[in-house]
Amino acid sequence: MLYYLFEYLESQFNLTGASVFQFITFRAALAFIFSLLFSTIFGKRIINFLRNQQVGETVRDLGLAGQAQKSGTPTMGGVIIILATLIPVLLLAKLDNIYVVILIITTIWMGFIGFVDDYIKVFKKDKGGLSGKFKVLGQVGLGLIVGSMLYFHPDVTIKEQLPVEQQLVQQNGRKQVFGDAHKSTKTTIPFLKDNELDYSKPLSFLGEGYQNYAWIIFIFVVVFIVTGISNGANLTDGIDGLAAGSSAIIVITLAVFAWVSGNIIFADYLDVMYIPNSGEMTVFILAFAGALIGFLWYNTFPAQVFMGDTGSLTIGGIIAVIAIAIRKELLLVFLAGIFVIENMSVILQVGYFKYTRKKFGVGRRIFKMSPLHHHYQKSGYHESKIVTRFWIVGILLAVFTIATLKLR
Repeated sequence: MLYYLFEYLESQFNLTGASVFQFITFRAALAFIFSLLFSTIFGKRIINFLRNQQVGETVRDLGLAGQAQKSGTPTMGGVIIILATLIPVLLLAKLDNIYVVILIITTIWMGFIGFVDDYIKVFKKDKGGLSGKFKVLGQVGLGLIVGSMLYFHPDVTIKEQLPVEQQLVQQNGRKQVFGDAHKSTKTTIPFLKDNELDYSKPLSFLGEGYQNYAWIIFIFVVVFIVTGISNGANLTDGIDGLAAGSSAIIVITLAVFAWVSGNIIFADYLDVMYIPNSGEMTVFILAFAGALIGFLWYNTFPAQVFMGDTGSLTIGGIIAVIAIAIRKELLLVFLAGIFVIENMSVILQVGYFKYTRKKFGVGRRIFKMSPLHHHYQKSGYHESKIVTRFWIVGILLAVFTIATLKLR
């Protein structure tokens, strides 16, 4: 809203300083500050409101140290993250940008699913919460919406670098390096020489016009990634500060990718895919990062509030959609490695237990408990040490993810 206000003031009254709102970096910085202040200042009031409404966590007895003390801690704190993200975005972002629209839809959609799940747990006293099939249905539904919008919307395009012999110097002296904007199902893939993968290629056996069916593979990939990453974030939210801190590291890295991908000069300099209009996502992403860091003020050990599924499902959904929108979804294997490992630890634990029970009559376990962070708790590590070390691993993975862009 403020973007459009200052745009109007500049055009009508030539107001000094109004043009600064045209710069993505300025608005992104403001969004980060606003969201950080909101989540820290108003976060306490929201926590007190949740406590007064007796929105407390019911902790299952898993035999973990310090677990009993967490019972009754306000949950559904993901509302703080959602509000602290959306308010600055509505004030500072260009709301007609398709990528911003998709991220707002993602936030509200996943936030609603998580809220319903938490509501059932807290007020209906059903520890199971929302049925797993309905959660998955909601995640798949979001994947279908996001995938369709990204594939079919005319504003979602890329520009590819022209061959050297076709690059021209324009009248303003600037070199034309990129061709015209066009629809594409290309994405970034590490370690390959050209650093790109086209989702339509597996359909080449269909013959001429096979690209017209690329949406089938693309939407399937979007659904898979949205479901996997949101579940991974949900599983990671098991000890104080782990999910929020790990997510902040991932999100800040994605902000760098989004800004570079949407800036034609840096995209050319770094030889990465140029995605017109994607830079505007930086405003949303930094607002989201500020909200996560502000939430950590109250969520670090000992936590004064838990995010609940309202927060964890939303976080995972947003991270997945951002990565898909900037064509870096395949890099999530590294960047969101914490989520991937947590997911895999559960899959391996359950799968191995079922296999050994069928084969030997008694189920066996790979880990003392899953997800993985509970294994370390069972091993006697304090949760603050576990969280800090997971953050360090997350930082290393983020640095490695950025490096993969040049590992070809």
